[in-house]
Amino acid sequence: MSRFRALWQASLNATKKALTWNIEDLMPPSERLIFSFNSKEELKKWHLYSDSEYGGLSSASLEISEVDNGLKGVFSGNLSVDLAEDSKWNISRGGFCGMRSKKFDGFIDLDSYDTIALKLRGDGRSYISTIYTENWVNSPGQLEDNSWQAFVHVPKDNWYIAKIPLARYLPTWRGNVINAEMEMNQARILGMSLSVNAEGGVPGARTGTGDFRVELDWIKAIRTGEYM
Repeated sequence: MSRFRALWQASLNATKKALTWNIEDLMPPSERLIFSFNSKEELKKWHLYSDSEYGGLSSASLEISEVDNGLKGVFSGNLSVDLAEDSKWNISRGGFCGMRSKKFDGFIDLDSYDTIALKLRGDGRSYISTIYTENWVNSPGQLEDNSWQAFVHVPKDNWYIAKIPLARYLPTWRGNVINAEMEMNQARILGMSLSVNAEGGVPGARTGTGDFRVELDWIKAIRTGEYM
């Protein structure tokens, strides 16, 4: 076969393949891994926060530990509503801790997905899953990212895959829900966090001060087709 004919045949085959593509070929994979807690390198992607930054006495840690014959993330600590005696702050709501991811390198685009899934094992408490997006809800003068939050109840003792539709995340500002109709810009995701409060949460969840512990395997975006 001549070189010209070989090139012509290759072009023809590519054209036939393109014409036989279906819509599924054009769609991203049905799930996208965002975080996997199977390496100590994962710790570099997160930082911790708590009411101790404002004179509170809550504390938290994030470790990568051997759990069930594999490495997993362990977010644990103690919730307190007390204030340090020398605190200069006058906070109205103590008793919270969180782990927040450092900002992604640019944005991640989750526009093709409708649900956040977390594989975890907890203590019966209710945790808060937060997604941070580029600031367009708040005034241009504010440097804070927009935050969108949803509760996730983590049953005690057994591994559990929590699935939270992105449509269930509510816009919030400093922990308070913004009472307005808004839509998350899923194409401009900056980061995520997981936090816990001493009070509040879903009915039936464990509340109050004291120890908390949740083990994390991974966090993914998935496309179920139910909420798109």
